[in-house]
Amino acid sequence: MELVGPVAAGTRSAAIHRELRAAILDGTYEPGAALPSERQLSEELGASRHAVREALKRLQQAGLVSISQGGATKVRDWRRHGGLELMLALGAEGVMPPEALGLVRSLFEMRASVGADAARLAARRADDVTRAELRARAAALAATDDPAARTAIYDVLWDRIIDGSGNLAYRLALNTMVAGQRVLSFDAHTVGAEIADAPAVAALAQAVADADEEGAHAAARDLLIRSIPSEA
Repeated sequence: MELVGPVAAGTRSAAIHRELRAAILDGTYEPGAALPSERQLSEELGASRHAVREALKRLQQAGLVSISQGGATKVRDWRRHGGLELMLALGAEGVMPPEALGLVRSLFEMRASVGADAARLAARRADDVTRAELRARAAALAATDDPAARTAIYDVLWDRIIDGSGNLAYRLALNTMVAGQRVLSFDAHTVGAEIADAPAVAALAQAVADADEEGAHAAARDLLIRSIPSEA
């Protein structure tokens, strides 16, 4: 396998890192397998050992490999040791993960679960100002037919729901998803089935405003599952 082709933007180290990471994610290098030695990689790729060393360090920081002093570099099971920062790194580089991983579908499923529970908690914890704003946002969404405008309003509505939930982990999870939008897009096309249904959005806002926890959970889930990609 040719690990690294011509280097485009970025350094040789960054290119080596991207290619080795792709080979780990797609299973070319399975968990427990040893990567070629630093010297072998340097010779095969025509790169300095410093560039290879830096690439391997980045893989280690992401939980993809373990490096033993003077020993082999072993591939780790990234499903066990990786985190959402892996998705963030892929998004920042504009690199789509292998389709077989089902990452996009998994993230939308997580979005639906987190969003539904955040709505339930917001119905319990949100202050009066937030409850009133949610109703106002839902009314503003219903007052426009422009998809881009609806999406912008909908984004803010969900931002207020997450804040109203009082759950810091949910806030950080949303931040990660938004930051990784090259992998997981929330544009008008992707969430079209959600923003097109103004009555459903209004029902969600009203349930939170009325402190109806179960109603808010059901209304949120009904909206969010619409954007989950269908299984092949």
